[in-house]
Amino acid sequence: MRLLTIIIILLLLQSAEPRKGGRNKAAQRGTKGRVRGRGRASLMKRQTQECKEYTEKREKFLDCQDRQLTFVNQDWPKDIQHLLLAKNKIQVLRNNMFEQFTKLKSLDLQQNAISVIEDNAFSGLDQLTTLLLQHNRIRTASEEFLLPLRSLSYLRIFDNPWSCRCPLETLVRTLQVPSNRNLGNYAKCAEPRSMKGKKLKELEAELLCAKDNRSEVLEGPEPGPVIEKSDAVSICNLKYPGPLLNCRHKGLNRMPPEMPLDLVGIDMSNNIIKHLRPKQFLLSKELKLLNLSSNKLEKIDTAAFAGLLHLRHLDLSNNSLRYFPYGVLEDLYFLRKLNLDNNPWMCDYYIHYLVYWLKHHPAVSFTGLICSEPEEFRGWRVEDYVKTYNGECPIDKQIEDNDNGQGAHGGSENEAQQVMGEMAEGQLDLLPQPIRKKEPNEIDIIRLS
Repeated sequence: MRLLTIIIILLLLQSAEPRKGGRNKAAQRGTKGRVRGRGRASLMKRQTQECKEYTEKREKFLDCQDRQLTFVNQDWPKDIQHLLLAKNKIQVLRNNMFEQFTKLKSLDLQQNAISVIEDNAFSGLDQLTTLLLQHNRIRTASEEFLLPLRSLSYLRIFDNPWSCRCPLETLVRTLQVPSNRNLGNYAKCAEPRSMKGKKLKELEAELLCAKDNRSEVLEGPEPGPVIEKSDAVSICNLKYPGPLLNCRHKGLNRMPPEMPLDLVGIDMSNNIIKHLRPKQFLLSKELKLLNLSSNKLEKIDTAAFAGLLHLRHLDLSNNSLRYFPYGVLEDLYFLRKLNLDNNPWMCDYYIHYLVYWLKHHPAVSFTGLICSEPEEFRGWRVEDYVKTYNGECPIDKQIEDNDNGQGAHGGSENEAQQVMGEMAEGQLDLLPQPIRKKEPNEIDIIRLS
């Protein structure tokens, strides 16, 4: 009986093993599914972690630039004040997309692939002051998307293929309100042909819905490239807060026209600019930093820096400057730092103005003022060269010797005049003239009673 019981138990155990194995396989399949899910979650987590959060001047930044993002992650910190999303692949700004970031002050969306902005995309951002949408694919939009942005003071929408037709009318009228002087500057029409290249700020809004303009829709869009980058500012990057204009490594041979009036910094380094002409910064009255290093600067005209009353840092290093014309630095009242390294400074008469200006502005810290030419002064500090130039004047030395000789040997005024006559007439004009004619040496004796 016991043997029979044992056999029955063994048979039951054997029949249970396949079902157990099936459950194990199912569990493995479920586990694999969960692993794949965790993989996607961990990938998302890694993308979120790649965004760099930092604090600058007591304000919180979240830098998610160039992360191949196509959306805004709802798990990002909600107390950030500056969100950098440039150089991603966002295509549509949907309603309430940023509503959780209620403390946001600046939003950088430049260089994405944005083509649609829904009317309530920026709802909840009533503290936003700066919105950057340049270098995208936006063709039209209405004023509705601006209505939630009650604090907006800077809007950049240039380098978009704007279709200047009736749907754009409300936005154009809003941009042209006088109090909105920093909204939509430099944005231009890409179509229709009759308006191509015109600025949105300068359009006659009533013409956008005119019959002639609507008739061009039937003709179809103009073939060829949509955007024409006619000025250099369209290829530079505006960074906030600041704003700062970054034009590094753009191959520019001149300063970009129509620069924003509110710039505090311009980086034009590593270009091929050779000549700075007068009044190129006249309207940049808030500029504090100007970096012109590593260009090919050979000449700076007088008044090139006119208007830069608040400039504090000027970098002219790594150029081909030999001297400064007289008056170049006269407008830089508050300059504190001047970089002059790696320029072939010519130590002759024309270098004196620069040394003179620096001497009378002791608050300016400068570097790199070293003689390159002529060969006998190569490697000298320019200040030392100027001291030797002023310390040894042959004309003065010759006059001094003659005066000493006259006192020692009893020379007369006629002898001194003879020495002066032997000098070149041009050199004589440089000497100080006597105030009155020198009287012969006489001794007066006065008796006192």
